[in-house]
Amino acid sequence: MYPNDGFRELGRQECLRLMAEAPVGRIVFTRRALPAVLPVNFTLDSDGAVLLRTSAASDLVRAVDGAVVAFETDDVDAARHSGWSVVVTGSATVVTDPAEHERLARTGPVSWVPAPQEVFVRIEPELVTGRELIGGRTLYGVDLTA
Repeated sequence: MYPNDGFRELGRQECLRLMAEAPVGRIVFTRRALPAVLPVNFTLDSDGAVLLRTSAASDLVRAVDGAVVAFETDDVDAARHSGWSVVVTGSATVVTDPAEHERLARTGPVSWVPAPQEVFVRIEPELVTGRELIGGRTLYGVDLTA
C-alpha cells in the first residue's frame, strides 16, 4: 500500500475487533492440491483464535486438520466504495480435548447446519493482516465520490 492510495493498514487488535462483529467468513484451504474457499459462520475465542463448528464427517475437517489455512472476513459498502478486509493465517486443528470441547459447546459458534456429531476447528492467529478502503480517496487524484 502506498500513502494516500485510499487504503489504510489495520493493526492486529483492530482486525480482531472488526472480525468479532462479522457473522460470516471464508476459510481458504487446499483440496486435492487446489485452493478451495468455503463460507462459514464463526466466532473468535478470547485469544483471537477463529473457531468453526462443523460435522465430524465433513470433508472440511479432513482437509484442514493439521494444515495451515487462511480465514478471511470483510464488510464492504459498494455504494460508498468503502469497507475493510481481514485475513488470519495459521494452523487449523480439530479440538480433541474433552474439557475444551465442552467449553466450546457452551461458548463457541453454533452451526447453521447442525449435524449429529460435531467438532470444533480452531485456527491459531499466527498472522493477522487487514486493510480498510476509505471511500473517495485515491492515489491517482480521481474523485470517487462523484
